[in-house]
Amino acid sequence: MEESVRGLWTEARELINPLGADSDSGGIERLESPPSPLQFLRDFVSPNKPVIISSAATRHWPAISRSLWSDDSYLRRALSGRSVSVHLTPDGRADALVSSPSKDGLCFASAFVQSMDFAEALRLIETTGEDSSPVVAYAQQQDDCLRGEYAAVAGDVDAHIPWATEAIGFLPEAVNLWIGNARSHTSYHKDHYENLYAVITGEKHFLLLPPTEVHRLYVRDYPAARYIASSKENGGELKLKLELEEPETMVPWCSVDPYPASDEALSEQISSFPLYFNGPKPFQCTVRAGEILYLPSMWFHHVTQSPDDNGRTIAVNYWYDMQFDLKYAYYNFLQSINLKCLSAVASTQGHDRHSAKQDCKSSEP
Repeated sequence: MEESVRGLWTEARELINPLGADSDSGGIERLESPPSPLQFLRDFVSPNKPVIISSAATRHWPAISRSLWSDDSYLRRALSGRSVSVHLTPDGRADALVSSPSKDGLCFASAFVQSMDFAEALRLIETTGEDSSPVVAYAQQQDDCLRGEYAAVAGDVDAHIPWATEAIGFLPEAVNLWIGNARSHTSYHKDHYENLYAVITGEKHFLLLPPTEVHRLYVRDYPAARYIASSKENGGELKLKLELEEPETMVPWCSVDPYPASDEALSEQISSFPLYFNGPKPFQCTVRAGEILYLPSMWFHHVTQSPDDNGRTIAVNYWYDMQFDLKYAYYNFLQSINLKCLSAVASTQGHDRHSAKQDCKSSEP
């Protein structure tokens, strides 16, 4: 069975990138101009294949053509008096796995969310980009926030992506605004949306794995936890404390960290998750200011970012509902296969026999 699934990985990658993953684009095709609706549907949406579209697709947006979103004075003026939601964590890793505060093992940690004036949010995002800051601020309220909290600047970008809307057949369900610094990371996860991700300033760096490689990310159930504000340190700096949710709630999440903080942590990751680290490399791409990444539904993605001269990366993404068709059924069937039970047992430095059994249990439907 494992050999068959590995064969599936190879076949899927050949369909996604016939030229091989060592191409200049990291295996992701690039278009120099926006596709027609038919081309987008036929060549990318239907085959569930990512693509990057050049800045020709967004050069008419005032946020880019007039550099409005690179102008702090404009943003402060346009959003004056507006309250926005800012996500705060100790290290920039919200919705990620961290050490549990009260038991052995890991937990799934959500950010502390604080509402504040936009000008203060902008200042906090900039200042918490320094390594010395005890918290990291990230504006990433994923609730259609561009048309809500940031409605005053929503007209600076397109309300939807016309060729994508025509191809998919309906308008986006949500349009979100993201403002972060270099310390903000997004751990491996997938979304049940067709995602059009447009970078306005700075750059976004993606690691991508197709849905066929779900087993390589060791999705397991972790207890949910949330950061809370416990006190303020000297100088008025916020201090965060992590608490497990009560009653206990379990969250299925990807176990792999592709960028461990130390050599020791890397060795542990390699030992614990051999299907990822000893398998084919993830697809990689950098989305630059003005470019759009089409990220197909159910693709796993890990995201880091490089800020602009103001110390920030700003992006907008358009979430279109995916079609729950046969591909979704195939994916669920694939995920139900107990591939980890058939894999070689990891060394004692990583998974022990109990962990291996947990792998088998967590991979059951």
